[in-house]
Amino acid sequence: MYRQQIPVVTAEEAAEMIQHGQTVAFSGFTPAGAAKAVPKALAKKAKQMHDRGEPFQIRVLTGASTGKLDDILAEANAISWRAPYQSSRPLRAQINAQKVQFADLHLSHLPQMVLFGFFGEIDVAVIEASELTPDGRLYLTSSIGASPTFLQYADKIIVELNHYHSPRLYEMADITILPPPPHRSPIPIYHPLDKVGLPFVQVDMKKVVAVVENNEPDGIAPLEEPDRVSQRIADHVLKFLCAERRAGRIPREFLPLQAGVGNIANAVMACLGENPDIPQFTMYSEVFQDSLVELMERGKLIGASTCSLTVSDENLQHIYHNMDFFAPRIVLRPQEISNNPGVIRRLGVIAMNTALEVDLSGHANSTHVLGTNLMNGIGGSGDFTRNAYLSIFMTPSTARGGRISSIVPMVTHADHNEHSVHVVVTEHGLADLRGLGPAERARRIIDHCAHPAYRDYLRHYLKTAPLGHISQNLEKCFELHNNLIKTGMMLPDLDLRVFQETTERATPAPTREEERMVK
Repeated sequence: MYRQQIPVVTAEEAAEMIQHGQTVAFSGFTPAGAAKAVPKALAKKAKQMHDRGEPFQIRVLTGASTGKLDDILAEANAISWRAPYQSSRPLRAQINAQKVQFADLHLSHLPQMVLFGFFGEIDVAVIEASELTPDGRLYLTSSIGASPTFLQYADKIIVELNHYHSPRLYEMADITILPPPPHRSPIPIYHPLDKVGLPFVQVDMKKVVAVVENNEPDGIAPLEEPDRVSQRIADHVLKFLCAERRAGRIPREFLPLQAGVGNIANAVMACLGENPDIPQFTMYSEVFQDSLVELMERGKLIGASTCSLTVSDENLQHIYHNMDFFAPRIVLRPQEISNNPGVIRRLGVIAMNTALEVDLSGHANSTHVLGTNLMNGIGGSGDFTRNAYLSIFMTPSTARGGRISSIVPMVTHADHNEHSVHVVVTEHGLADLRGLGPAERARRIIDHCAHPAYRDYLRHYLKTAPLGHISQNLEKCFELHNNLIKTGMMLPDLDLRVFQETTERATPAPTREEERMVK
């Protein structure tokens, strides 16, 4: 029906509507729901213009990471500025070489920043949808992200109409755009499945300049099977949550869970789903991952609020073929709502996220290697960490075969400070930091989370550091990192063969009971 009002064009024709230097907002929260056809055409256009010696780069906004969208635009040298989050290898290299300027932002902040023009005007929004009606109702696909805000404030709109997605996704969608402060009321979400908005975005049809049709999947690959380290981390988290529930610090009916993206989070959710001591539970999170599909079908996960269906193509098709079951149990929201601090605090969400490194004070670095090189970005972890009922950070104790310790005297970049981090977990154990002073926090992190090969160094550091409320030696706090830069190892005299033997002794094979809980 949109054909009566809006020209249907090729992706190449749509790309010609986007000019060098413009700010372009794309749909996508992870690869789920990301624009697909137009970014490819833009990359082709950029290469052609560069070959002719002409400039072509754009400023790119999305909801979060986008997968192929970032890859192909970065490989074509078509990005000059990017926000708020990415996970692309080629784009990461350009950001770290300062060839692309990157603004690393809390995801819940992005829509308001767009609303008030913090990034200037949005020239064009390229948004994937499953349907566009003549009266301007736009139905989004497998993610909501920041697309509703982009659609409202962009000068021009290009719609990618993707016929791959189920037209029934609107049954999950709950879309609302918050008015500007100080005219906001409390968001009336009192249960993860509460709906407060509409199943579509109302757009101004005068701004829609083109429709591009395609039939392309999101292209999300299945996550790897949990390795031994991830399973041990999951086991520690499970035991902790069970103990908290027995002690009455988690209600008998449990609390909504949030889990970050990746294999460790997937392992934790699978582990929680198998344990009989964990009751049926809900999630108030930003992504819905592969492990949750089976948990929901088994009746362990009874409802999930999310921003995107970040599942493999196979699992997404399974959901689409069983919408009668999944649609009433999943709510897709804009990231301003899925990551909203007030709702997170009200619901008492238990947040579980991963870190690159954690220091002896409990600060967590989740974004920058050696304090300089960006990995992905802070994403939504800060939204949940600061406002969660319980904030849990998980990380393997070492990396690169023992050459790097994830537990260090001081993190080289602090994304989450000691006041927000309640629990730290590695494969070696769990440190509950609630209510502890700095000295006891440090000892508990060393004793429970550090790899045994690094504990003597960390204890000596703590013992010899100048006294104060926090014991910290400013001359030596980055000694491990400097060693890594100079020698390729944080402990240059560490025998990696002995390290491996120590690792095997410190992380024994799971018992039969643990295997039952994890598998």
